[in-house]
Amino acid sequence: MARRIKRKGGKGKMGGLGMLKQLQSLQEDVLKAQEEAAEIVVTATAGGGAVTATVTGERRVQSLTIAPEVVDPEDVEMLQDLVTAAVNEGLEQVERAMAERLAGVTSGLGLDIPGLT
Repeated sequence: MARRIKRKGGKGKMGGLGMLKQLQSLQEDVLKAQEEAAEIVVTATAGGGAVTATVTGERRVQSLTIAPEVVDPEDVEMLQDLVTAAVNEGLEQVERAMAERLAGVTSGLGLDIPGLT
């Protein structure tokens, strides 16, 4: 005599559908958070305000301001360093702000999703 294995009625399908709905909801939340993050605009300075960089949440330099008194043809390297420092600080501020916004969406999942945290 063959034994029949009883399966629990439909629970596997409902569990899968529930998980799918959760993933769709998570995807919507992540997209919304990314859209909000793209609206971020930060301003960073270097050299005591000699160079100011404005960076968007899309990681684009929106503007760059250089105080005329720091433009010295004899010391171009210093100006390059100030511009680099201001832009990098702006990018770091954007990354922190985006991580904060996306942390609310991904918290509690126990996932380490590259680019979202």
